[in-house]
Amino acid sequence: MTTMTTGDRSTSTCTASTSTGTRASTTTTPTTATRALARRWAAYLSAEVDAASLAVFRIAYGGLIAWEVVRYVLHDRIYRYYIEPGFYFSFVPFIRPWGGTGMYWHFAAVFVLSLLCAAGLFYRVSAALLCAALTYVFLLDKAQYLNHLYLLCLLGLLLAVAPAHRALSLDRLRARRASPAGAPAETAPRLYLFALQAQIAIVYFYGGVAKLNGDWLRGQPLTMWLAEHRGAPLVGPLLAAPAAGLALSWAGLLIDLSMGFLLFSRRTFPIGAALAVVFNLSNALLFKIGIFPYAMIASLALFADPSWPRRRLPFLFRRADRPGDGVEVPSPAAGRRRGLPLALLHGYLLVHLAVPLRHWAYPGDVAWNEAGHRFSWRMKLRDKNVSELDIRVLDPRTGVRESLDLEGWLTDRQLGEMSTRPDMIVDFAHHVADRWREDFGVRPIVTARVVASLNGGPYRDLVDPTLDLASQPRGLLAVVQPP
Repeated sequence: MTTMTTGDRSTSTCTASTSTGTRASTTTTPTTATRALARRWAAYLSAEVDAASLAVFRIAYGGLIAWEVVRYVLHDRIYRYYIEPGFYFSFVPFIRPWGGTGMYWHFAAVFVLSLLCAAGLFYRVSAALLCAALTYVFLLDKAQYLNHLYLLCLLGLLLAVAPAHRALSLDRLRARRASPAGAPAETAPRLYLFALQAQIAIVYFYGGVAKLNGDWLRGQPLTMWLAEHRGAPLVGPLLAAPAAGLALSWAGLLIDLSMGFLLFSRRTFPIGAALAVVFNLSNALLFKIGIFPYAMIASLALFADPSWPRRRLPFLFRRADRPGDGVEVPSPAAGRRRGLPLALLHGYLLVHLAVPLRHWAYPGDVAWNEAGHRFSWRMKLRDKNVSELDIRVLDPRTGVRESLDLEGWLTDRQLGEMSTRPDMIVDFAHHVADRWREDFGVRPIVTARVVASLNGGPYRDLVDPTLDLASQPRGLLAVVQPP
């Protein structure tokens, strides 16, 4: 009986094991579910979609850059920014402006390349050269740092690798004439469209995250800036009211944080697009921020249905080139070939999700010390007033200390930008020390007395006035703390 009972128990155990094994074979494990989700995501990004919206954005992008070059010429910015200065706060030490009239020719090349990009002529070459030419200008001088120029460089990089010339391009026309039957379809893998969409969403989202600070939530510095428009017809008194600055600060915060989510959803896209147009046009009217608002409005072309230009602008397309209303799911072989682009896309997005948060790794307030401010979409967040700026040089051999005539070293724009940015003050101190050593054979001690106010707050030292700035580290990782 005992043996039989034991055998029964053994039999029962085996049965349970078999039942468990059956359940395991039919239950999806977390690893399996993750792999399935990853495959569906890769298939989604690899799917072919209509290239029409990419083409419309390509045209707008090239047109905006061409117009920006015209603005630079009309306002004499090429000379004032890149020829007149005797010193440049370059992001990369070996990058310097072209000599003579070279910068005029460079901007002429940017103008031509932007038109070629818009027209889709020799697109692969012209788009790559345009991106390189813009990046060169961007890296020349920190004093000319603009978020919209940084964004144009990033969008140029993404467009240079995207097949944005497969629709509405002269390259497409040339290919069709050369081989009517062999011209490529007017489609593109969705991953290129998604990369551009994600980049725009990152700009909005981090622009909102940066606004989550005490000054912005209490309406500063927007209240101070709006008060400057008190003389405007009709709306002047309204803009000058303190309540207006507070209300618009919170409105800007909510719009920035929600915009990416609104644009990505087909149901909420019309609401997001309307808000984006009103928001960016308001910024364009209130502030001098160049073509940035218009670039953000143009980016709305990327978020609508990819084939929307064929419905709204049918006269631009040949019926024979219509790719169809659906999407073409690539074959497994095509998916494998796109493994590298998918990996690069995710790496690119991870970098741009992490870089705007790097100021958390630095001590102090980023709005004050500027460490981690650039490349982070921290836009229109601070207003610094400088009451005192005195940079002095001490000769260690003689003990003689003298103040520098800064207007003889820097342009007005460079001086204004440097006075509120500690890292640029350090760059300038190194330049002064290098020049002094060349002229007098000894490297001096360079100190700075900079007294500033942030968003209407109390005046205090921006950098330690006793610190030898010429001995401090330079570059993106350098942080100069006040005493």
